[in-house]
Amino acid sequence: MATRQLLPVATDAQTWSLARRLLRPHRWYAVATGVVLLAGTGAGLLAAPVLGEIVDRVIGGRTATDPASAFAGPALLLAVVAVAHGAGTAAGTAMVARLGEYALAGLRELFLRRALGLPLARIEAAGAGDLTARASRDVSAVADAIRYALPTLIRSALTIVLTLVALAVLDWRFLLAALLATPIQFHTVRWYTRTAGPVYAEGRIATGAQQQQLLDTYAGAPTVRSFSLEAGHLDLVRNRSAEATTVALRGIGLLSRFFNRLNIAEFVALSGVLALACLLIPSNSATAGTATAAALYLHNLFNPVNAALGLADFVQVARAALRRLAGIAVLAEEQQAASTSEPADAAVTVKGVSFGYREGHTVLHDVSLRIEPGERVALVGTSGAGKTTLAALICGVHPPASGLVELGGTDVSTMDASTLRRHVVLISQEVHVFAGPLHEDLRLARPDATAEDLTAALDRAGAGAWARALPDGLDTVVGDGGHRLTAAQSQQVALARLILADPPVVILDEATADAGSAGARELEQAAAEALRGRTALVVAHRLSQAATADRVVLLEAGRIAEEGRHEDLVASGGRYARLWETWSRQRG
Repeated sequence: MATRQLLPVATDAQTWSLARRLLRPHRWYAVATGVVLLAGTGAGLLAAPVLGEIVDRVIGGRTATDPASAFAGPALLLAVVAVAHGAGTAAGTAMVARLGEYALAGLRELFLRRALGLPLARIEAAGAGDLTARASRDVSAVADAIRYALPTLIRSALTIVLTLVALAVLDWRFLLAALLATPIQFHTVRWYTRTAGPVYAEGRIATGAQQQQLLDTYAGAPTVRSFSLEAGHLDLVRNRSAEATTVALRGIGLLSRFFNRLNIAEFVALSGVLALACLLIPSNSATAGTATAAALYLHNLFNPVNAALGLADFVQVARAALRRLAGIAVLAEEQQAASTSEPADAAVTVKGVSFGYREGHTVLHDVSLRIEPGERVALVGTSGAGKTTLAALICGVHPPASGLVELGGTDVSTMDASTLRRHVVLISQEVHVFAGPLHEDLRLARPDATAEDLTAALDRAGAGAWARALPDGLDTVVGDGGHRLTAAQSQQVALARLILADPPVVILDEATADAGSAGARELEQAAAEALRGRTALVVAHRLSQAATADRVVLLEAGRIAEEGRHEDLVASGGRYARLWETWSRQRG
């Protein structure tokens, strides 16, 4: 089995660049969010020194002589602190969540836009499982981190920084005692980051490979059963699943050791603060209230510290996932960096092209062909002759192993995807009708199309009559969960999209093969109307399409065996003539 060439994973620098790009449109909202969180967190830190003051007042005897005045002021201040802290934290958390959703929506849109711009050959080389794993599991991992980890992480980071500042203001010696935990925490985080990062990245790759194997086995189930290959494929699935499970268990073990070390750090720091208090209070170098406030700060400090460090698991998973998503963006940008020059005309030129899907298995051999602007060429041949492969090379799906494919004098392999797709459209035997109103499905080809444009396109595609008869006309929901269209109607919708997109070059790859004999003639007439005025290559399933073409090209074993006008080829009595005779006899 050939090794999959998985889609790339971005570097950390490329990933951060993507994150900044997603947040740039919301930067002022991000600043406002930070200000609100800073105010709420800072207010909450005032509670510890107020409680320390109460301790000093109790020890100093003030509460014995006038308890009401001794407690009234601090109690009122604590109430104000609680309200300010709660309101600021709640508002800031909501703003962080909203900011995260903005970024997440941008990430999804960017990923979809860039994924749709990838070369099909690159996706095929990686396998659909790799792309679908990124679109599902990786996007979900980033979404979980944004929704659940990001608010806590930001609040924790602010609390940690402000608490350390407050400790320094309160008494710098207690700050030094609190910092006894820092080397342990630093070493723990450094160890975990360096160890867990590769583990989670490996886990994402293993999950993608597992999903790809499941897809391969499911898609090839009929063949697997026909050749009794169930045991071998089950072993492959079992091996991929075992690899993914092993990596996941390694991650769980790392996380357990991580939290154990954080608990040790907390014990060391708290012991240091208490020991220092025992030294300073008897010598009157610090008051009991100051020591109390320092202990409270330290005790409260470890909640956000452990929360932030505990989120390292979330962060590592999200980091690995985001790098994989950013890899799609980087790959698409590299693809878009190709030439954006417009073709001079709608001529298609194939010069000495050879191609094979695997090394040593050549499908096309030194094929040369020119299709003039506005000419309709029918490509015929037996199954496996290389017709679909040649069509794919002209569309830019695959680059030729040797030779050149040009569109209007421009090398197709140097054209960016958007430019190429504006000029060349492929309609294959397998078309998809998207779930939703019919008018939305049609406007995928031209978003600014009016209702009159849609109706005219459907009429030209031979679909006007049945489209008007739908329960709600163009507003009728079609596709999954809606009105189900026949194979012929789906092809007519695809042809209507083609008319709306209005590309100069069209390739029909057996696009009428599934219509059935009853609708074949009507669909072929619709295809001819859609192709009128365009350069067209028709991979002909029915030779009746070849008979109406301007020129016929016969492929055999990846080579052009014959080409010319239908009438001339039939009269010559060659290979095409024999194909025509056999096909005509079967029809009659």
